[in-house]
Amino acid sequence: MKGRSCWESGTVRSLCNSGCLSKLNQDDSGDEEPTSQTDRSEIQGTLKILVSKLDDLSTCNDLIAKHGAALQRSLSELEGLKVPVEGGEKIKAVNERATLFRITSNAMINACRDFLDLAETHSRRWQRALQYEREQRTHLEETIEQLAKQHNSLERAWRQAPTLVSTTPSAPTTNKEGSERLHKEEASDEDEDTEYFDAMEDSPAFITVTATDNTQHRRSQSNLSGASGGQPSDWNQDDHMSPGCNDVSGKELQPRRQRRTRVPDKPNYSLNLWSIMKNCIGKELSKIPMPVNFNEPLSMLQRLTEDLEYHELLDKAARCDSSLEQMCLVAAFSVSSYSTTVHRTAKPFNPLLGETYELDRLEDLGYRSLCEQVSHHPPAAAHHVFSQRGWTLWQEITIASKFRGKYLSIMPLGAIHLQFHSSGNHYVWRKVTSTVHNIIVGKLWIDQSGDIEIVNHRTKETCQLKFSPYSYFSRDVPRKVTGVVADSGGQAHYILSGTWDDKIESAKIIQSSRGGSGSEGKQKTVYQTLSPKLLWKKYPLPENAENMYFFSALALTLNEQEEGVGLTDSRLRPDQRLMEDGRWDEANSEKQRLEEKQRAVRRRREAEATDALDDECDYDSGREYEGYQPLWFHQRRDSITGETNFVYKGGYWEAKDRQDWSMCPDIF
Repeated sequence: MKGRSCWESGTVRSLCNSGCLSKLNQDDSGDEEPTSQTDRSEIQGTLKILVSKLDDLSTCNDLIAKHGAALQRSLSELEGLKVPVEGGEKIKAVNERATLFRITSNAMINACRDFLDLAETHSRRWQRALQYEREQRTHLEETIEQLAKQHNSLERAWRQAPTLVSTTPSAPTTNKEGSERLHKEEASDEDEDTEYFDAMEDSPAFITVTATDNTQHRRSQSNLSGASGGQPSDWNQDDHMSPGCNDVSGKELQPRRQRRTRVPDKPNYSLNLWSIMKNCIGKELSKIPMPVNFNEPLSMLQRLTEDLEYHELLDKAARCDSSLEQMCLVAAFSVSSYSTTVHRTAKPFNPLLGETYELDRLEDLGYRSLCEQVSHHPPAAAHHVFSQRGWTLWQEITIASKFRGKYLSIMPLGAIHLQFHSSGNHYVWRKVTSTVHNIIVGKLWIDQSGDIEIVNHRTKETCQLKFSPYSYFSRDVPRKVTGVVADSGGQAHYILSGTWDDKIESAKIIQSSRGGSGSEGKQKTVYQTLSPKLLWKKYPLPENAENMYFFSALALTLNEQEEGVGLTDSRLRPDQRLMEDGRWDEANSEKQRLEEKQRAVRRRREAEATDALDDECDYDSGREYEGYQPLWFHQRRDSITGETNFVYKGGYWEAKDRQDWSMCPDIF
């Protein structure tokens, strides 16, 4: 019995010291932390742990009471026995100690219960304080917005006063001073169409005042260029672009033929997703054998070509006289390439090594595009576009993707280059991260997040674009994109805003000033702008698009059969064609055949490399082995980024004119 008592007391001490009391001490020490770090879920979780530990202590208390009573009964029985006087006194002392131990245990349980009640009371107070601070911040933002509107109204009333005074003969100098002041105020301070943009270093917050026809007319005659850094600008009030951007002079190209407007409807096949995905967690996506049920009938090369959906933005940018206005259009083009992904959660086919895709729209749209899969592990594709309308675009994109169980991250690596022929302006930027959510359970949806920096390496002008990740608790519009276009000195000239799935607008900055501190203690910049003008608007999807993989008008034509293309063109890939036709079982079999054929070629190439390495040890018969080399692209070191990437070396379109494809490998 003595041993049992010691075990019970030791158990209680260990529970108190290592479990409940240590947790309570942690919570007690965290009372002084800012309320922003203790959200409701954390508080509720802490309270659940406290309640659980209290239940454990109550259980121990019951055991102590039970076994303590048994111990006292045993001691009472010992007292009734005939024992020496000295033994009876010792038994009484043990009985008293057992009683004190039970009283102490009950006191400890009561103290723990009191502490739990106190912690719960404080948690409610913290929640009320946090909610109060949020309401105060919202109220302060609304108050500042009202003050800004009232400030503009007062300025308008004040500017009208000098013109009235100037008509009186008693103040001959007021006319000149008043008119100069009126002219300066009109040039620097805007009226009801003024928009305020917070700087990029903090979350954007916009204050918009509606424009009036009267203020638009007055501003059009004021010297706005002085307020934007002294740069001359022939800014057009109708579309915010200089006349050169809107010049459509030259012979317009006519369509060569009628393109298809639909593909066969997507079959409704059921598939156990988890049975396939459970063994894929943590693996590189390109190395996972996937059935065509997860695909759409386009290859990654065709998806890359789909970036040209809004090529007319680059056609318009090529006619711009102002490099800053050109930058706005280039930024809109970089955002527009994501508009087709909002409903496109299916996976494109991984191209085979050496696979190509051409899009020859020279006669109707003025450009020619060529893609080639230049590497398989890691998967990399090279892309080159030449336009008769004054621009050339090239890129090498390597796709890094990881499946994390609940979501799939797709990280495009590599730079995109765009050069305009007449001005020599050379723009470089990179893509953001795409994330596919609800891979296992729920409806699939895709999001774009990250930052894009577009740099004009001739003028050193920049554009900073921010793709805001979706948040359930955010008050911002979903899929939001904001941006600032700045000159080589860092002075902002344009604000870009919109969403990557709908539209992008630009607004010319006519004044900037340092505002108050933001929520994180950083000083914000307030941009005063003209009313925004539309740069890009997404085309509506074709009718019945939900049954055609949500393809856009351009995407519907990408896999259309075309004569004269190279033997390695994606249009000739049999598994992709079978899937488009709705024959998915045959497509899966054909896909496995193509992948096994590619593996056999790779094993043969690796064996040749091993043999060449062995031969190098023999100086008499040594030979150098050259690995796989793409057919239409070769590696060169980029003078701007310093990276080594694949660029177009020429020859494809000449081979097409001759219809000589003898150099093409047999990959299908």
